[in-house]
Amino acid sequence: MLDHGAPPHNGGPAAPHSEGPGMRLMRRKPVERLVAEGGHGEGGTLRRSLGLWQLTMISIGATLGTGIFVVLGEAVPKAGPAVTLSFVIAGLTALFSALSYAELAGTIPVSGSSYSYAYATMGELIAWVCGWCLMLEYGVSVAAVAVGWGEYLNELLDGTIGVTLPAALSAPPGDGGVFNAPALIVVLLAMAFLLGGARESARANTVMVLVKIGALVLFCAIGVQGFRSGNYENFMPLGMAGVSAAGATLFFSYIGFDAASTAGEEAKNAQRDLPRAILLSLAIITALYVLVAAVAVGAKPWRQFTDSEAALAQIMREVTGQSFWGTLLAFCAVIAIASVVLTVLYGQTRILFAMARDGLVPKVFARVSPRSGTPRANTLIVSLFCGLLAAAVPLGQLADATSIGTLFAFALVNIAVVVLRRSRPDMPRSFRVPLSPLLPALGFGFCLWMMGSLSTVTWVVFGVWMAVGLVFYFLYGYRRSRLAAPAPSEAK
Repeated sequence: MLDHGAPPHNGGPAAPHSEGPGMRLMRRKPVERLVAEGGHGEGGTLRRSLGLWQLTMISIGATLGTGIFVVLGEAVPKAGPAVTLSFVIAGLTALFSALSYAELAGTIPVSGSSYSYAYATMGELIAWVCGWCLMLEYGVSVAAVAVGWGEYLNELLDGTIGVTLPAALSAPPGDGGVFNAPALIVVLLAMAFLLGGARESARANTVMVLVKIGALVLFCAIGVQGFRSGNYENFMPLGMAGVSAAGATLFFSYIGFDAASTAGEEAKNAQRDLPRAILLSLAIITALYVLVAAVAVGAKPWRQFTDSEAALAQIMREVTGQSFWGTLLAFCAVIAIASVVLTVLYGQTRILFAMARDGLVPKVFARVSPRSGTPRANTLIVSLFCGLLAAAVPLGQLADATSIGTLFAFALVNIAVVVLRRSRPDMPRSFRVPLSPLLPALGFGFCLWMMGSLSTVTWVVFGVWMAVGLVFYFLYGYRRSRLAAPAPSEAK
């Protein structure tokens, strides 16, 4: 029997006529080939310029702010004061998966994130499914966060010059508007930074991350002054089902800790720094989330949270009785959420870069500019798509759709780490998941549990998304895959 996980003779895959359709779907891409191709695109190569600090800031930048600044107002009505427990549950789910990500990122330091890990362990079809879920995770979450950015921009404008953007231009159809112009603008601004290069984007992101950490610390210092223990008396008014439902929604706020893994081909020392960046960023993020949520619910009765994407600014204003602090927080949130858009958009472009290099999506996404060392066409296309999506679709629908795609991808990563341990036990690993396979199994189980807490509508949307993805794969990727149907130059 052929071992489809082993490197092929002379470095090239077997001729396609030696495989049936089923074998082509299950064919794995050797880890050595994944690593050897790292950084190489069409017409140029990515530049290795990111160290541990920048990688950690990328993960924090992609994560911190999404749930606290945007989704908290939607989660509190589902769980009540127990929303703090929902954050812990979502954080534990993320932690189990983060451990698996850390091991695989140190072993397979490439840009494809869980898509590449699945390709090396479970075969091309599963890899495609994972990559398609990552498009939902990264691409749609860019749009979702951009929608929240517009809410805080209105808060800032109202507190500084006393005007707000008209609803027709600041909300999507279905939320009382026609076109969400601020959401489109912030995506285009992030695009401009990314076109300048990975190092320049990382520097801008670091500044924005420090601003938003400072903003959340400031919120806690002021919000605790309005803390009322009575707000916690009925801690779990909607039961464990409410806590679980809120946790599934809040898992959206942990999306992004894996962003460092998408920078594997631009990291200076990927095998050493990627695992550290992933785990360090998740620890910082979880601590801040739980602290801020505890202060927010203590300062405002849970029944008064009304699906506002600008909940923290409102609490600051109510506690102090002054508009200044709320306006200041709104300013920090505008900066903070912009960094989420920047780093998540970065991750999406790098995942598509890896998929295009494998032939599963059009080659245009793998073209690299020799001058800037960035996939320029990829960045332009993804930015325009995400910007238009943000301008036209309401936040709640985007957040839940993103969560289910992410949970599915994370579940696959937990499987992949166990499979690679069994198939390649002697491979050097800069980090190993402790108590494997127990912790990966827990991560897999938690992901399935939280997926089960999402609404039927979300599952229907996910099913349609996956069906569209499979149609695209069989019409395009299946025939053009470089692994299944190599070009003559590759088979030499």
